[in-house]
Amino acid sequence: MSDTQTLIENRPPSVAALFLERVAATPDAEAYRYPVPASGGGPDEWKSLTWAQAAERVFSIAAGLIELGVEPEQRVALASSTRVEWILADLGILCAGAATTTVYPQTNAEESAFILSDSASRVLIAEDAAQLAKAREKRAELPELTRVVVIDPEGVETDDWVLTLAELEARGSAYLEKHPELIKERVGAITADQLATLIYTSGTTGRPKGVRLPHDNWSYMAKAIASTGLLGQDDVQYLWLPLAHVFGKVLTSGQIEVGHVTAVDGRVDKIIENLPVVRPTYMAAVPRIFEKVYNGVAAKARAGGGAKYKIFQWAAEVSRDYAKASQDNFRRTGSASVPFALGAKHKVADALVFAKIREAFGGNLRACISGSAALAPEIGYFFAGAGIHILEGYGLTESSAASFVNPGEAYRTGTVGKPVPGTEVRIADDGEILLRGPGIMEGYHGLPDKTAEVLEADGWFHTGDIGELSADGYLRITDRKKDLIKTSGGKYIAPAEVEGQFKAVCPYVSNILVHGADRNFCTALIALDEPSILEWAKGNGLEGKSYADVVAAPATVALVEGYVKELNGGLQRWQTIKKFRLLPRDLDVEHGEITPSLKLKRPVVEKAYKHLIDEMYAGAREA
Repeated sequence: MSDTQTLIENRPPSVAALFLERVAATPDAEAYRYPVPASGGGPDEWKSLTWAQAAERVFSIAAGLIELGVEPEQRVALASSTRVEWILADLGILCAGAATTTVYPQTNAEESAFILSDSASRVLIAEDAAQLAKAREKRAELPELTRVVVIDPEGVETDDWVLTLAELEARGSAYLEKHPELIKERVGAITADQLATLIYTSGTTGRPKGVRLPHDNWSYMAKAIASTGLLGQDDVQYLWLPLAHVFGKVLTSGQIEVGHVTAVDGRVDKIIENLPVVRPTYMAAVPRIFEKVYNGVAAKARAGGGAKYKIFQWAAEVSRDYAKASQDNFRRTGSASVPFALGAKHKVADALVFAKIREAFGGNLRACISGSAALAPEIGYFFAGAGIHILEGYGLTESSAASFVNPGEAYRTGTVGKPVPGTEVRIADDGEILLRGPGIMEGYHGLPDKTAEVLEADGWFHTGDIGELSADGYLRITDRKKDLIKTSGGKYIAPAEVEGQFKAVCPYVSNILVHGADRNFCTALIALDEPSILEWAKGNGLEGKSYADVVAAPATVALVEGYVKELNGGLQRWQTIKKFRLLPRDLDVEHGEITPSLKLKRPVVEKAYKHLIDEMYAGAREA
């Protein structure tokens, strides 16, 4: 048996047990950093918790929940943005033997109530008064919800139904004094198949489904991530992703096994400000973040004048050529060397452009993990050549997130890498990706028929994604099975592939939806990135105009039309975008057009802008 197999197969039954092992092994090592807003509006002050200090709070939360009557496998819901208390509460729930139900803080009262009711959650840990208000509004529909614990007490009135997190911890500490072996006993009683997490998929259609993930899923994930060798105890992770999402959640399990420090702050508007302070060695993100950074750099260069923009364009081309050459050479020979002339150009481009980009990321970044959706290869190559290595990964809520990840030095842009140790993959006859392994869900909560649709009796899970495997095991995702477009001419088109290419071409795009199912040509709905297009507007006679006015201006339409023509030049005839419309505002989570993990909800967008789609096909032959 290999060392990797031993590491994974000898895993403890739960992440709660893994946490106890970590605390015992490195009690005084730094575990978490978190910001505390300074009084008077100055820079945030960052504080730290060691593993022992974190454990003290985790155990108090666990004991407090037990004192409230929470039993093993009963659900405790967490409705909060990403903050250190989310992690401590989640670990407290797990150490109590209970299961965490995750709720996005953006979720409205009606859907929050559905999740709380469907999961039969006994306790809700809410971030603040706003999250508490949703539960109060629907309290009559939630007879099983016995208590609400509020993290931030500002503006909150406590009563026999509501208490603060500080109060819960105080009650837990007092309870532990009377029952000092309580946590050890609860954790020791957890079995591998016991429910740990109930994550409701935001989905692109219909009611969310609760994905049942037992303790063994997370214990396996923690060990599998560690076994890749990508992370070490000296690493610094910057964690801002939503922890209600499986991508954010899996990062907390891997950290416990490896033992490195994590800086936690879910405020997306603070990312640029935090990076030079945190100086992370690695960070996970979704493709939209890298697209925004790329578009921002390109827009800034364009605003700086003709010469500056030409330098950027030249450097971007050098970057992509350098990344492609080094990856191709590594694949053939095991060396990432490039031709001398290209290396010389890259050295100049690095001094002029790339070094500044790396410094903006904090200067210490070894790699970024990208997941949740496909990253346009041209953007991936740009960052790779600039020295910011984006290791794409792949997984679903139903597979505990981390099913594939690109290996460090041998990563290949445009692929999601190889399966993590212990996970099997095969491609079905219709191109669908099938997965099997210890990370696969138990099933959908209370939905045996839906479970049977995707999970075979022998453990193979149907992902719904279409992909290709290389001879040496690298996976490339081409599209969602249900999102493939078949034109009226019988041609199949993967819209995500076309959309990704456009994001690499146009520095002003935020979101794009390609439409063409059962039509005789393809069209697109395009939303522009507000900061980037307003910056462009200043130098093009539109300064002071609103976003909607800028988007409607003929000059803006002509600008985007040029990028559409550039895109079409690299597509097959049947893939080309014949017509497009610019949307009056960007797509967002609040209108239900994208998921909290920034995935496009195609049916919602197509329904909302049906009039624009119909307008583009008016008078066209539909046969």
